[in-house]
This record gives sequence, C-alpha cells and structure tokens, in this order.
Amino acid sequence: MDYSHDDAGLARQPIGYWSWAAHRAAVTHIRTALAEVGLTQPPWWVLNQLVDEDERGRPRAEVVATLRGYLDVGDALEPEIDTLVARGLVTETPDTRLRLTEEGHALRGEAAERVGRALADIHAGITDEEYVAALKVLQRMIHNVGGTAWHH
Repeated sequence: MDYSHDDAGLARQPIGYWSWAAHRAAVTHIRTALAEVGLTQPPWWVLNQLVDEDERGRPRAEVVATLRGYLDVGDALEPEIDTLVARGLVTETPDTRLRLTEEGHALRGEAAERVGRALADIHAGITDEEYVAALKVLQRMIHNVGGTAWHH
C-alpha cells in the first residue's frame, strides 16, 4: 500500500483528521452493508442487544442505557425501537421487555453476514497485532485528553 507520507511526515499528521477519515470510511462501509437489508445502525444495534435473550426478553430501558453512547445516538433509540416493533421484528411486552420475532432473528442473521463481510474488508491486510496496537493508541489518546469512550 502507498501511504500519504513517509514515516517522518506521518508522525506530524493531525490525528483528528485521520481518525475522522477512518471513522467516516469504516462507518460508511458498514452502513452500506446494512442498507442492503433495509437497516440503519441504530436498529442493527438494538437487534444485536436482543439476539441472545431468552423468552422473557430484555427490558427496553436496559437496551437504551446500553446503547445510548454509540455514535451519539442518545434519545433517538426510542423511535428506532418503536419502528422495529411496528415492522414486526421485535415484540414488546406490557412490562416493556423486548424480544426478537422470528422475522427479527432472520433479518439480524442476514445483516450479520453482510456486516461480517464489511468488517473483513476493513481488516484486510491488517494483523490482529496491528489492529490491537491501533486501538490501544487511539484509546490512549482519548485518555490523554480527558475524553471518554465506551463500547462492549
């Protein structure tokens, strides 16, 4: 691969720009894969929170609390969950427990295949060691400036 600069030049490059460019490219690639099955990221995240739940489901408030920090989605999750219920992909009990329907499981599985391919594209030519090192560097930079980041 050709890089934009030699190593000395790369050492002087702005992390803000390159982290933004990487974010934009990776997220766009993942969103394109999800769009192939009619999903955007917030509903995808909700479906993933419900995939391993038992028959009782998972409390809506717990799902929202878990996902609130993902790419600044915040309060936009409530209408996304309502849409999943309206589409018949998720059911909600009177005590607000969410559970995937058969259709929800099927769509989630189809989306997972596409997202898996997208992630493989993103990781192509990058060893696990390089990937881990990149994430550690980014997390250290976040820590160095008092930022917060969270993801399970």
